[in-house]
Amino acid sequence: MPQNLAISVHNLVKRFGDKTVVDHVSMEVAEGEIVGFLGPNGSGKTTTIRMVCGLLTPDEGEGSVLGYDLRTEALKIKREVGYMTQKFSFYEDLTIAENLEFVARLYQLRPVNKHVDRTLEELGLATRRNQLAGTLSGGWKQRLALAACIMHNPKLLLLDEPTAGVDPKARREFWDEIHRLAHGGLTVLVSTHYMDEAERCHRISYISYGKMLASGTVQEVVANAGLATFVIEGERLDEVATLLEGKPGVEQIAPFGATLHVVGSDAELLRRTLEGVGKREGVTVMPGETSLEDVFIKFMAGSRDNMQ
Repeated sequence: MPQNLAISVHNLVKRFGDKTVVDHVSMEVAEGEIVGFLGPNGSGKTTTIRMVCGLLTPDEGEGSVLGYDLRTEALKIKREVGYMTQKFSFYEDLTIAENLEFVARLYQLRPVNKHVDRTLEELGLATRRNQLAGTLSGGWKQRLALAACIMHNPKLLLLDEPTAGVDPKARREFWDEIHRLAHGGLTVLVSTHYMDEAERCHRISYISYGKMLASGTVQEVVANAGLATFVIEGERLDEVATLLEGKPGVEQIAPFGATLHVVGSDAELLRRTLEGVGKREGVTVMPGETSLEDVFIKFMAGSRDNMQ
C-alpha cells in the first residue's frame, strides 16, 4: 500500500436509534486508487460513504480524509470531495449547461462560463449543452451528474452505485471515464453491485450488514475466501442440482449456461461428493475457477442482518 493515503479511517461506528448500521469499519485508500465498495443492500455502504465525505459524524472511530480530521474538519473535506449520490438530483426543467452553472455558483467558481465550458468539453456534453436534463437517458444523466461532481477539481470522488439502471454501453463508457480521471491523480471510492465493475477496480472492500469482511485486490479476496469450485456437465442438470442440495461439502449450486457450478469450502470433501453423484448420474465433474460472485454469495450467507 502506498504511503500517501487519501482515506485512512479506523473503527467507524454509526448508529440510528438502537441499530448499528456501521460496525467498527476501517478502510485505507491510496491517492490515485480506484477502490470498489461492495455489499448487499442495507449493508452500510452509503452510510460509510457519507461519513467519509463529512455529511455524517461517526459515533465512534477516527481517521482522516485528504489529510483532514474526519471529526473536526468535515467542512474542509466537503470542499475537496465530489459526491455522486444514487438518485439523480438535478433540475430536470433546466438545461445541462444551466444545471452546471448552478453548481459552479454553489462552489463560487469564477468565471462561471469558463468552468462550465471546460466541464462540458471534458465530459463530452458540449453538443447537448442546451438539452433539458429531464429529457436525458439514464446514461447521459449519469454523465451530467459526474460532470457536476468534478467541475470544482476535487481530490477525491465518492460514487454511490452510479451505474444502477444504466445500459451496458453507458456503463463501459462511464468506467473508461473513471479510469481516465484516476490516471490524472483523482482518487475514487465507488460502491457497486456489478461484479464486472468490481474487477475494474484496483482494490475492493466488501461490507455486509455493517461489518467489513474483506479487502484487497480481486485476486487476493478470491484466494483468501478458501473456496473450491467444480463444474458439472451433462444431461438432467436440474435433477442433479436437486440431488446435490444438502450433500456433504456442497455450499452453493448455481446454473451457468449448460453447466452447473458447485462451490464449497472443503475441496476434498466436495470432490468426493461430486464424483460419487457424477458416477451414479452419468455426468462429468471438472475442477472450475472460483468467481468473485461465488465469494460474495458465501459472505452474504454467513452474515447476520443487523437491521432485523
